[in-house]
Amino acid sequence: MTSAADGRGHPHTRPTPLTPRRPEDPGTGSTRPAVCDKATEHTPPRKRGAVAVALMLAMALAALDSTVVSTAVPQIVGDLSGFSAFSWLFSGYLLAVTVSLPVYGKLSDTFGRKPVLIVGAAIFLLGSLLCATAWSMVALIAFRVVQGLGGGALQATVQTLAADLYPLAERPKIQARLSSVWAVSAIAGPALGGLLAAYADWRWIFLVNLPVGVVVLWLVVRHLHETDHRPADRPPIDWAGACAVFACGGVLLGALVQGGVAWPWLSVPSLALFTTGLGLAALVVVVERRAHEPIMPGWVWRRRPIAAVNLALGALGLLTVAPSLFLPTYAQSVLGLGPVAAGFVLSVWTLSWPVSASFSQHVYRRIGIRNTAMLGIGAATLLLFAFPLLPYPGQAWQPTALMLLLGAALGLFQLPLMVGVQSTVGWTERGTATASVLFCRQTGQTIGASVFGAIVNGVLSARLVGMGDLDSVTRALHAGTAPEAARRAVSDAVRTVYLGAGCAAALAFLVLLFLAPRRFPATD
Repeated sequence: MTSAADGRGHPHTRPTPLTPRRPEDPGTGSTRPAVCDKATEHTPPRKRGAVAVALMLAMALAALDSTVVSTAVPQIVGDLSGFSAFSWLFSGYLLAVTVSLPVYGKLSDTFGRKPVLIVGAAIFLLGSLLCATAWSMVALIAFRVVQGLGGGALQATVQTLAADLYPLAERPKIQARLSSVWAVSAIAGPALGGLLAAYADWRWIFLVNLPVGVVVLWLVVRHLHETDHRPADRPPIDWAGACAVFACGGVLLGALVQGGVAWPWLSVPSLALFTTGLGLAALVVVVERRAHEPIMPGWVWRRRPIAAVNLALGALGLLTVAPSLFLPTYAQSVLGLGPVAAGFVLSVWTLSWPVSASFSQHVYRRIGIRNTAMLGIGAATLLLFAFPLLPYPGQAWQPTALMLLLGAALGLFQLPLMVGVQSTVGWTERGTATASVLFCRQTGQTIGASVFGAIVNGVLSARLVGMGDLDSVTRALHAGTAPEAARRAVSDAVRTVYLGAGCAAALAFLVLLFLAPRRFPATD
């Protein structure tokens, strides 16, 4: 295999096209036999299973703590007070995860995945322990931010290690397992939080992380072995860029999270935050251009495969907000279902998503990664646009069937793109590339929550004129005493959100059609 320069003087491996499977290709997606990445060539296959278990447990920790607190909010507020600030229990954690992803991606390419994963897990466990000892809402929010800083390392490094450990032909399997862990954790998180808050104490929500985290650390330390890729003349870490990226992301995402909630969009706080964020974004550009090894290198946007996937999965993050946040409300307020049944209507897509993702490898080996992803997101677009066509009030099986099919469509879309991006880069760039994809998806979710939340509030305000404020109508809907006009207003609001999600899916389709290469180049 030959080497070339990437335009900055750094040698890299020249990629070969990732083509549909040929007779001489046993299933790697490339015209060459698949081999394990040199970064993990000293991890024997018998120990690889133990590391895979550690990765799935680490993914479960990161996924659970995104949702586990939700059902324990009444108990937490009752103990610590601070109801007006409780939303930051979620926002603070997610913001810390999102803005730290690029930093950990670059650090894992510089120091190796193992030390970054160990340090990240240790920070996450420290944050969990501190959360369990919180004495006020402000302290708990601060400790959730510490947790999020560790959670960012877990998410970024786990996905990267999965690509390091397994050759191209086997990556869909491990990625599908990680997707399954995320799906199960997303469903189990609220239930686990509710049980612990009801029958033990809300502090156990954070204490249960400790034994699981210790197992993760033990498995990683004992069984993960990496080749040292660090060059003798390794450049200094771009700490100035890391701080600038963190500050810029925190300010802009914070403005999106709180805009329209804590203050109006056109208020002084919103304008001040957005102005500050844009100024910090300009600072990031200046600092990163001067850095020898920037935290956010320009090549993640100059290379067509990575740039296209970043944009497409950013749209994915945006569109997944629509069902995640608003479908349970629709199921309860419009369909008249109870909380458990409403949760089931949403959860079915987490069942079909990993199954479809596992099957996707058989599709993209024949028609290619781009075509498979376009097939998935094209089907998702039609399904999202079909939701507003459901009859009013309708029956529960109708949105349930749509969500089941939507999960299957998105499984065909997401996993091939992740595998494709990780296959276009070598070990020294894989952490940065993976983190950029995850960062864009998380940012899309944050933008989606803000935009769709504003849409719902706008539609409801227009439809509920003369019926009282939104809080009183919401209480009446939950109590089952709201008038028919209120139910129709909720239906209209959620249908509008699904139209917006369909537009995001269509945008992702166009990005793949016009920006993504027909064949993703593969380096392994």
